[in-house]
Amino acid sequence: MIREANKDDLNALLELYLCLHEDSIPDESEHLSNTWEQIINDPNHHLIVNEVDGKIVSSCVCVIIPNLTRNVRPYAFVENVVTHKDYRCRGLAQECLNFARDIAIKENCYKMMLLTGSKSPSTLHFYEKAGYNSSDKTAFIQWL
Repeated sequence: MIREANKDDLNALLELYLCLHEDSIPDESEHLSNTWEQIINDPNHHLIVNEVDGKIVSSCVCVIIPNLTRNVRPYAFVENVVTHKDYRCRGLAQECLNFARDIAIKENCYKMMLLTGSKSPSTLHFYEKAGYNSSDKTAFIQWL
């Protein structure tokens, strides 16, 4: 079942992120609680989850960014695309990306952007198959 995350999903998401690039779950803290509240209450921040048998096994984030160009149309940024290793190759992440695209269309976005740190040909092919390309723009990252 694909849906947007709710307030009760924090722990399940933090566990899922161990399959992304995290090596531990953050300690409970006021900062974690405040960040979670900010995410859940932000109408432009869409945390999409996909459940199998009541367990969150795939997710992505879609943030709608207001914009003054392109006839004042926003754009969407997709991040943290992840599927639990035991549930990969079932189309679950594709469903998350499709859900994100539907949100972006509903919000009248003129484009969606996605970055990946993966160089794996299968991962890059997955994103191409999902409609993304790596030829229109050049991405630069500055780690802070």
